[in-house]
Amino acid sequence: MSGAVSPRTHRLPLRRLLTVSRPALWVNTVGTLVTGVWLSGRLYTLDAGLLALLAYLTLPFNLLIYGLNDLSDREEDARSSRKGGWQGARLTLHEGGPLLRATLLLNIPALLLLTLLLPPAATAALLLSAVLFAAYSLPPLRLKGRPFLDGLSNVAYALPLILPALTLGSPAPWGPLLALMSYSVGKHAFDAAQDIPADRAAGTRTVATTLGVRGSAAYALAWFALAAALLLPASKLTALALLLTCGGMALALLRRPTPEQAARLYPLSIVTPWIVGAVAGVQLVYLLARGQWTGL
Repeated sequence: MSGAVSPRTHRLPLRRLLTVSRPALWVNTVGTLVTGVWLSGRLYTLDAGLLALLAYLTLPFNLLIYGLNDLSDREEDARSSRKGGWQGARLTLHEGGPLLRATLLLNIPALLLLTLLLPPAATAALLLSAVLFAAYSLPPLRLKGRPFLDGLSNVAYALPLILPALTLGSPAPWGPLLALMSYSVGKHAFDAAQDIPADRAAGTRTVATTLGVRGSAAYALAWFALAAALLLPASKLTALALLLTCGGMALALLRRPTPEQAARLYPLSIVTPWIVGAVAGVQLVYLLARGQWTGL
């Protein structure tokens, strides 16, 4: 099998590593960095640090996010019907060690290189994001098992947005950064609702198992509304797109608060960054082309 661990090399093939890294979700890291470049007013740049960041935020960083998560959640994932495909890997017992080694080998040298290429502030933000993702999955903190802290730690998804400004010396996009942080907290709660049965069976306490499906939907809706409000000064159109897509799916879950409904809505949750990002990107490129964008 192409996805099996080789008994001779004890390594995972690239295809398996890509599956674990969930390429469908790379938009959350790569797309956020590119949006940060746009917000800096430097649509095109050959800065070595940013180009290295762009490469790092593909397979290596997503392997750090989802590889460590899959290693820690093998018991829950074994009960989850959505795992084993594009929504996340279902690891075998023998894949744990090779996956951990591959994750460390791809991340530690890259992070060391980036500390040499990036200014100290950008390095600190990148390392904070990496630490939060590791703390989400790994003991002793294992924030995934700490209700509300689990979702709040997902602000790590927003930090790549500020890296271009910190690297290029541009004004920091605080409004969009806070909006993306709010969106990330809400999206975590929404996405976790479908996993309530598996998490409860495994004894894992999350914001979703604490609030239930209806409570998780209402909690997510509040964060989505805050994110839209924070975006209003920068782009009313983008704020509206976020409210319609994310707010709409949260309302749909409120009307039918079941894990099955949450699972049916999950594909929409996956594409919301593409939808909202496309609206923001088209508007931003238009302003840049007209010379009307000066940053935030």
